[in-house]
Amino acid sequence: MLELRRLCFEDLEVGMTETLVKHVSSSDVVGFAEVSGDRNPIHLSEHFAAKTPFRTRIAHGLYTASLISAVLGTRLPGPGAIYLSQTLNFKAPVKIGDDVTVTVTVVDLLERGNRARLQCTCAVGDIVVLEGEALVKVPSRDDDALRI
Repeated sequence: MLELRRLCFEDLEVGMTETLVKHVSSSDVVGFAEVSGDRNPIHLSEHFAAKTPFRTRIAHGLYTASLISAVLGTRLPGPGAIYLSQTLNFKAPVKIGDDVTVTVTVVDLLERGNRARLQCTCAVGDIVVLEGEALVKVPSRDDDALRI
């Protein structure tokens, strides 16, 4: 679990990076199915998944994407950041038991509106399984309402 760190817009620099490594367990996938309502058997049934091209259960794509949200909301930029948009390009499946490495990097800072554009990549080993770009509104140091 990532420890909370709040960065304000003024603290950000292009090139800043944060990484999270998450082991994907069966209970994570089952829990995500319960929360999301996506009970596609490719995620929940080994018998069903064995007949697919993946040959085994895979994690929901949006479960993997939610790991990006974990980084944005806890570390870079952290509490107070507001998601404005996210692109997602799914490249490969994430299987139960995989370790997913999530990397978020600041690629652009837009002073108008205190927005940060972030490159987001999820990988299993050397294989990129998901990539995209997030746009977030970042609190400034003057935002008293967002103090934690």
